[in-house]
Amino acid sequence: MSLVLDSSFLRMTVLILVKILLFKLSIVNFKIVNPKSVFSTKIYFMQNKRSALITLISVFFFWGFVAASNDILIPVFKEKLNLEQWQSQLISLAFYVAYTVGSVIYILLSKFYGGDILNKIGYKNGIALGLCISAAGTLLFYPAAQMVSFNLMITGLFIVALGFSLQQTAANPLAIVMGEPQKASQRLSLAGGVNNIGSIISPLILSYVIFGAVGGEHKLESIDAVKFPYLILGAAFLIVALIFKLSSLPNQIFSEQHKNKNESNTKTSSLQYPQLVLGMIAIFIYVGVEVATASNLPEYMRQYNNISASEVAPFISLYWASLMIGRWASSASAISKNKLLRFVLPYSAFAVFLLVNKIAGSDLNIFYPYAGIILIMIAADLLSKGNPARQLIIYSVCGIAALIIGILTSGIVSVYAFISVGLFCSTLWPCIYTLAIAGLGKHTNQGSSYLIMMIMGGGLISWLQGWLAGDDLIGIKASYLVGVICFVYLAFYGWKVKRILNEQKVEF
Repeated sequence: MSLVLDSSFLRMTVLILVKILLFKLSIVNFKIVNPKSVFSTKIYFMQNKRSALITLISVFFFWGFVAASNDILIPVFKEKLNLEQWQSQLISLAFYVAYTVGSVIYILLSKFYGGDILNKIGYKNGIALGLCISAAGTLLFYPAAQMVSFNLMITGLFIVALGFSLQQTAANPLAIVMGEPQKASQRLSLAGGVNNIGSIISPLILSYVIFGAVGGEHKLESIDAVKFPYLILGAAFLIVALIFKLSSLPNQIFSEQHKNKNESNTKTSSLQYPQLVLGMIAIFIYVGVEVATASNLPEYMRQYNNISASEVAPFISLYWASLMIGRWASSASAISKNKLLRFVLPYSAFAVFLLVNKIAGSDLNIFYPYAGIILIMIAADLLSKGNPARQLIIYSVCGIAALIIGILTSGIVSVYAFISVGLFCSTLWPCIYTLAIAGLGKHTNQGSSYLIMMIMGGGLISWLQGWLAGDDLIGIKASYLVGVICFVYLAFYGWKVKRILNEQKVEF
């Protein structure tokens, strides 16, 4: 498969980023001509709130961009440094464990200063600080590439994710309170859709920078090429940090979502709520299966489809596009009551994936059959009826079916089955997150930090699958049974948490 990318793609990408930046600057300085009238004031409030939400979800783009880029780095370093599959998965391990370390630091500092850190420094200030920390991590990619140091490179990734931990702790609660409580999970799905725009273009851009083209048989001459995209990314972090500092986003949250009618104010910790404790395990497992499925896919395709590391980018891009497709479908109800959008938005997201790969010079014929799999996801979304617990159960069952089909079949059918896991992971974060913090009241921020801590599952479970994938153990194909076990627990959580919240009489 030949996928040649010329310099016009990079010029177009830069132009789009510049336009986005100018648009955001216009959002920051938005003013209404006549705010004195009641009608104008109402319009101003709605537009200002919408502008603030757009600014907020822009940071989700970076999380997706970097997370997806790891799936390109894994086969590159495995090949260049002669690593075992489990050793290459240390990239994911370092990245996702940093979320846990960041959350632990956050909790300890909050206890040391006698109050929640974000309530002291402010939410948008916390996001800006997190972006600066991530920018510092990207600087390590320069000496790491110069010295061909695997340890230094994963240290840089660790620091980048450390900043992401603080950003996520602040951004997720903000997204929940910036609108109607009953549509909180849909807003998080919308933010997740922006996250996956970064996930789609990241493998393509990184492959071009590293190999000189997207796909085809291109041999990596030097790891030195890895440093440039991350240095540019660091500069982008700093620019967006400044935008957040100047934005109209609220610095404090004065809202209690999902009031618990049985709340006696005797609970001293968020860990006393079973929906949170079980939700922490669910987040650990969800992020684990999402990351492990993608990060082990290049090795699976190398062994079973004879596709090299330089050719795998479009398929990795489709996996992360699948998450965007599912999130756009879920967010349709938050945008409009028109049910037609449930079909239009997911296929629009698929069209974005096709467009990006068309610009990259990919042969799109191989991807068209995937449109049929999207219909299954849309049917599952309609069956969920916007209920996060129901959606968690339905999507988990679909995820189990997809993995089993992938294990039992071969060729492109097997590849698409594994890739479709992205469709059924797409909305699990907002479902679990919304259910886990429901009824926590004043302990919501602490609970949020504990949930962010469990993102480490992305590193640990992907490493576990990589270890099991060794030829001396169960092999790469059978290793996807790890994902099946993960989805079984997620289905259980969806069933259990509904009963827990009913017992607490939580208005949800």
